[in-house]
Amino acid sequence: MKVWPGQPYPLGAVYDGFGTNFSLFSEIADRVELCLFDEDGSETRIDLPEVTGYCWHGYFPEVEPGRRYGFRVHGPWDPTSGHRCNPAKLLLDPYAKVIEGQVQWDEAVFPYRFQEGPDVQSDTDSAPYMPRCVVHQPHFDWSGDRLLQLPWHETVIYETHVKGFTVTHPAVPPELRGTYAGLAQPAVIEHLKRLHITAVELMPVHYFIHDNHLVERGLRNYWGYNSIGYFAPHNEYTSDKRPGAAVAEFKQMVRTLHQAGIEVILDVVYNHTGEGNEFGPMFSLKGIDNAYYYRLADDRRYYMDYTGTGNSMNMRNPHVLQLLMDSLRYWVLEMHVDGFRFDLASTLARELHDVDRLSAFFDLIQQDPVISQVKLIAEPWDIGEGGYQVGNFPPVWTEWNGKYRDCVRDFWRGEDQKLGEFAYRITGSSDLYENTSRLPFASINFVTAHDGFTLNDLVSYNDKHNEANGEDNRDGESHNRSWNCGEEGPSDNPEVLALRTRQKRNFLTTLFLSQGVPMLLGGDEIGRSQQGNNNAYCQDNEISWYDWEKVDAGLLDFCRRLIRYRKTHPIFCRRRWFQGQPIHGSETKDIAWFTMQGEQMAEEDWGQGYARSLGIFLNGKTIPNPNPKGEPVVGDDFYLIFNAHHEPLKFQLPGGEWGELWVKELDTEVGWVESEVFVKAGDRIEVGARSVVVLRRTA
Repeated sequence: MKVWPGQPYPLGAVYDGFGTNFSLFSEIADRVELCLFDEDGSETRIDLPEVTGYCWHGYFPEVEPGRRYGFRVHGPWDPTSGHRCNPAKLLLDPYAKVIEGQVQWDEAVFPYRFQEGPDVQSDTDSAPYMPRCVVHQPHFDWSGDRLLQLPWHETVIYETHVKGFTVTHPAVPPELRGTYAGLAQPAVIEHLKRLHITAVELMPVHYFIHDNHLVERGLRNYWGYNSIGYFAPHNEYTSDKRPGAAVAEFKQMVRTLHQAGIEVILDVVYNHTGEGNEFGPMFSLKGIDNAYYYRLADDRRYYMDYTGTGNSMNMRNPHVLQLLMDSLRYWVLEMHVDGFRFDLASTLARELHDVDRLSAFFDLIQQDPVISQVKLIAEPWDIGEGGYQVGNFPPVWTEWNGKYRDCVRDFWRGEDQKLGEFAYRITGSSDLYENTSRLPFASINFVTAHDGFTLNDLVSYNDKHNEANGEDNRDGESHNRSWNCGEEGPSDNPEVLALRTRQKRNFLTTLFLSQGVPMLLGGDEIGRSQQGNNNAYCQDNEISWYDWEKVDAGLLDFCRRLIRYRKTHPIFCRRRWFQGQPIHGSETKDIAWFTMQGEQMAEEDWGQGYARSLGIFLNGKTIPNPNPKGEPVVGDDFYLIFNAHHEPLKFQLPGGEWGELWVKELDTEVGWVESEVFVKAGDRIEVGARSVVVLRRTA
């Protein structure tokens, strides 16, 4: 086979219409073989003829799209120095755009001999058990598609799973269920549009593996947080099984969602890979240049693990940073995604040991002309020391606000906490973000997420029930801040069911009427349950899938109207912080806080740990930012009453200077108020136990 010198960049396999250039970075390699596979699986090995700046490269004029390939890297096997090169192991290209097949678990995919331990090299060929990279044909007709770039303050995020969302959906053709194509079906788009969702946040779609210990127990890596290919869309989510079809199907999904005005945000896992620690398998980076790509301990046989998965990527090395940045740019420029949510993002900030807010990774993001312009969301913690970094990411970032989740859960289950904490959370968490020049939309507010209870289970279980995971219920968070409302699990008690319904409305109302960016866990709007499992990472079955035959129609309607209500009234999605004082000559403040007696909260009121009720005045005439045309934004005034007490309470409305006449529009005890119910300044109204009442000013 002809082979020419080729070029060191771009890395990976790049077809130019005439042939394919291959390039692989390895600082430790002595020799790199390109392995080409025919249709019958026969392998041809050719040395890459050139090395430039540690990039091993060659141009193959006879290699066209669809050709399967991998690499074998020759170099030192010296685990005591952190080096684990083993040419017996077929390696995936870190830059592969298409990966075909899945790992077949066998001792051969491990670089060492089981009987001798991880320091003794294995010479068994892993190729028969490994997936294959595929040379990619990049052409796709985007038909003018572009990033939507919807403003953060207008964003409503829907966190979902590509497969789980549609795998049982009756309106999705059976052959498309659980796929990228299924997510683009009209019935799915209609569901999202009627919910007024503006962005879907997809759980990991980078190519990932199913861990051996799960497969042995008949389970699967359902969540996908075990990436091994940062450029390739996961191939099990495609309806078209031809090599390379996953890329086109993913692009078609993105284009269809964009046409509906819905952005696509990817949950990405750059903090670790699926190769585990010294006892783990060898799929790619471990065999290419282990000591370069991974954080190693002082004893370099072992790995630093800030993620709980066995390894952590080494963010101090430039080619590791390049891999991540090239991957991010690829998904934006070639796949047209609108943003990223970074799993365990604190790990990416670890320059040495401590989390460094100004690490090289964040510097690169800040100055990159492509990535700095898309939506960036940090999961601001990892499991290492000092890893909880809520509020500490740079200005261009937003964050999953774990303090919002914890505070709102505690408030509605009746835990003692100072009202000041609740006030901060529902107004955008200025205590966390204002000092770093960030705005309310820096806070991604959520009550539930994939990791933990669903909304239905949050109000139905005191304890986790993860027995199906096969870990004796030891896995998953034990402190969930949940409350079962009187009975554990499913109930037919009318009082328990009524309370659970009210609590779900309370959580949703709080979420969507808070300042910041709301994130709804997919399925919460239809009452999805995981049977008390709060760590369903391995449950690729009915435990995790959406049950479209058991939709809670009342909850779904409530949720649709609530999100529309938020979008209709600009006071609930301000772009600037409340000041708590008169603005622009207004006679009243932009926000004010009241006791049950209708009096403004005094300093001592904020410190009462037992207090579980308050009233909030929101002034729709003092919104500081104009609309995109530069016109003033003027909305209605609102009075919100939160009663987390276990008994009904009577609240007196404030005096006429705050509003003479109000109409009740929402009462979570009953839902939306269909008939006009008016109350006047100074009136006393009863608010049910554990309820929210929303009043809109009419005079």
